[in-house]
Amino acid sequence: MKLLFLACLSPKTGNRTTAERIRSHIESAGHTCELRDAGEFQSPADVANLVSQNPPFEGALAIHLFRAGRLLLDIQVPFGVIFGGTDINEDVKVEQKRAVMEQVLLKARFAVAFTDKLKEEAALSLVSQSSKIYVQPQGFKTEVSKKFCWTEFLRSSGVEREHVDELRVFLLVCGLRRVKDPLYLLEVFSEWHCENLLNILVIIGPKIDPVLTVEVEAVIKRTAGVFLAQERSQQELHAAMKRCFAVVNSSVSEGMSAAILEAMDLGVPVLARDIPGNAAVVQHEITGLLYSSPQEFVHQSQRLLSDRELRERVVTNGKCYVEEHHSLKQERETYQRLVDTLH
Repeated sequence: MKLLFLACLSPKTGNRTTAERIRSHIESAGHTCELRDAGEFQSPADVANLVSQNPPFEGALAIHLFRAGRLLLDIQVPFGVIFGGTDINEDVKVEQKRAVMEQVLLKARFAVAFTDKLKEEAALSLVSQSSKIYVQPQGFKTEVSKKFCWTEFLRSSGVEREHVDELRVFLLVCGLRRVKDPLYLLEVFSEWHCENLLNILVIIGPKIDPVLTVEVEAVIKRTAGVFLAQERSQQELHAAMKRCFAVVNSSVSEGMSAAILEAMDLGVPVLARDIPGNAAVVQHEITGLLYSSPQEFVHQSQRLLSDRELRERVVTNGKCYVEEHHSLKQERETYQRLVDTLH
């Protein structure tokens, strides 16, 4: 079966990683799956033309109900959709977008949500199609680069200190875009760093929004204890995560944060902003710590520093949670089964 798969494919983003992983699941079942960036197409008519070319596509998939899903409205072949997170958490608040997303969901043969919570939200905010929404958490595996040098990583990020092993490095893994809110913790973290110079925050991720990137770089230049690292390969990023004290998430909205799950898999504690997408994965004081203000972030970080039992508990439980709920094998089987329904 020949399938078209549309997603937002900005380099080094969670969306791209997810799309490439799902494509490999589909192709391992013997299908042909052509992954294309939704940004390449101006209108549904463009996609309809592509689908009907010879040899034609026999089905389609899209990640994100609005950004990619709307482009499938004119095609004459069956399709499925995968919720991105911001579509259900943010875009539904805009009436015009919501109307389009309802059309997409009505026409789709199936939809996939990464969490039960996302499925509930979709069923509440869109014309109820809950019988066609399947819940499949993201599956993944972590891979740590053997050549990674922690001292070099910190030095290249601007951390100038002789004994880097004494530092408590909090790693904020995020692409520089508004929805990730990379500036949320900076002021309070800097104040905390001035009280204890060993606590530092390193932000790492691709520079997606050029305007925000300039803003972040300017703020970091005048903020003590906060650094911006150059983005790295997935294996190097995993190596940096494994060496840090805790992985931080400060997003305004998340579908399912790959960085949180990767941190849990790597045995690193997670400090995540208390939003629905994060709370669906991080159980407070069980698999990680949640915070709802910058001040509370510092409070939870201090607990993590002083309470070894708490730290060990969230690390052990986080690892178990990921192994139990985010199996790559289970994810592969689900997508292969759903794609078969497009025949």
